[in-house]
Amino acid sequence: DEMAIAQDEIFGPVLSVLRFSDMDELVRRANATTYGLAAAVWTRDVSKAHILAERLRAGTVWVNCYDVFDAAAPFGGFKQSGFGRELGQRGLDAYLEDKTVTVRLG
Repeated sequence: DEMAIAQDEIFGPVLSVLRFSDMDELVRRANATTYGLAAAVWTRDVSKAHILAERLRAGTVWVNCYDVFDAAAPFGGFKQSGFGRELGQRGLDAYLEDKTVTVRLG
């Protein structure tokens, strides 16, 4: 887990395969990095995938797929991965300012 491939954000076609004994160990090791842009879970057990998706500290968790985006869904990372969210309504929020105007009519 001290290897660069397990600790750094690597942007490229790279697959790292690390053994684990149970889901608790998997989550602990996956969350031990300072980054949290995205994660992918490959499993036949969708209920386990939902549990992992909830426990993983990543801005996006793909299940049985990877690099799939929906323009209406916000995208961004946790921890030191990115700033805020892009895409969807959350992505537009950075460019908007709220204003309240109150007018007495009488």
